[in-house]
Amino acid sequence: MTSEPQAASTRADPAILSIADAIAHPVKAADFPQTVLRFRNDRHAATVGLDSLDDAAWARHFGRFEALPGNLPQPLALAYHGHQFRTYNPQIGDGRGFLFAQLRDDAGRLLDLATKGSGQTPFSRDGDGRLTLKGAVREILATEMLEALGVHTSKTFSVIETGEELWRGDEPSPTRSAVMVRLSHSHIRFGTFQRIAFEDDADKMRRVVRYALDTLYDGQSGENDAALLLTLAVERMADLAASYMVAGFVHGVLNTDNMNITGESFDYGPWRFAPTWEPGFTAAYFDHSGLYAFARQPEAIHWNLGQLAVALRLISDAPPLIAALERFAPLYQQALVRRFCWRLGVVSQGLEADRALVAAAEAVMMQGGVGIDAFFFAWMGDAEPECPADLVGTESEALWAAFGAIKAGYVSARSRDHAYWHGDAPQSMLIGEVEAIWAAIAERDDWGPLFAKVEAVRAMGDAMRAA
Repeated sequence: MTSEPQAASTRADPAILSIADAIAHPVKAADFPQTVLRFRNDRHAATVGLDSLDDAAWARHFGRFEALPGNLPQPLALAYHGHQFRTYNPQIGDGRGFLFAQLRDDAGRLLDLATKGSGQTPFSRDGDGRLTLKGAVREILATEMLEALGVHTSKTFSVIETGEELWRGDEPSPTRSAVMVRLSHSHIRFGTFQRIAFEDDADKMRRVVRYALDTLYDGQSGENDAALLLTLAVERMADLAASYMVAGFVHGVLNTDNMNITGESFDYGPWRFAPTWEPGFTAAYFDHSGLYAFARQPEAIHWNLGQLAVALRLISDAPPLIAALERFAPLYQQALVRRFCWRLGVVSQGLEADRALVAAAEAVMMQGGVGIDAFFFAWMGDAEPECPADLVGTESEALWAAFGAIKAGYVSARSRDHAYWHGDAPQSMLIGEVEAIWAAIAERDDWGPLFAKVEAVRAMGDAMRAA
């Protein structure tokens, strides 16, 4: 599910220039009053050969956006449309961010460096193009936790405080500002294709589809490029949906403009980790209908794939697109049990047996109120934990025992020798802890709790990767 980042040399490859005229607008970054480096992800900077930059150079490139050698001469704000809570909106695009650079790692993968909070663009509408420092801190925490739990996610690459006071209706204001850079395999969204379909430009659609296949899917080709791209996206998105569930994660805003064609999770706003396996748990205070609730995320992602298919009808007949969409449900079920077994640290026994294992675990977490992180921490590998004291004598004690009986037939796939498994409690990322980390920064400018949390979560990730 995850692998240790590997060092690489820097290789600029601004491949997006081949289609920039179709999907992007050149823009300039805001001129910030200050650039105070708060977070640099040297672990992932090494994968693209940028870890050797000193802090001054880092701030020039990722706070002032001085171009990287051989890369994009000017940032590009990407154009797209999207369904937002299933209402089509043609008035969106990169309103507070842009694509800054593209690089290849030593595995040959194309990686984007893109921003959030870097200033206004032609798509900003009434927005100020800025990002709150709290929003940047929350994105660090989300991406670090998701990476440790094996989710295919963007990486928070850099956070620089910019010295402006921002006013926001959903948090105490004025509040501090920041510009963030994320590392991702792509920023081509489902909404990118929706915008082209809206324009009814078949030639442009063919170009962008081919770009996605060439640069993001190793140059794959077939008789029908659109159907091939959708097929590949369905595979990736089914896995992403499963990874959210096994991580106990709720993205909060699964709009089509927040869907990456690579199946990579990104763009974190009102995210939450669910305390227990509660199907109706929501992350966004404005999600009144529960459209993007915890258990509805696979449905939401499948619906979004359907909108991608509608856009691709511009250059493809319907039958192969429908066939691609119909693969989602079985692929999701396979990914769910595979990822569940991975987090539990056991060897799969096949789809049907694994589904019974998952169902028994869900019963414990839903009816017994056992926390998701606590459940996996207790049962990982060859562990046979005693029933928690608060469940003894309740109906949930039988559920605990029933799960244990099923798991007893599974072979351990991961040792509990790593120090993480001998700690008092699992790592989690529940809202109370997130708010406490932010409060330390907001009230005392104390960044220690954030860095300690990142270190602890990365140690958990190391334990999850260990054999």
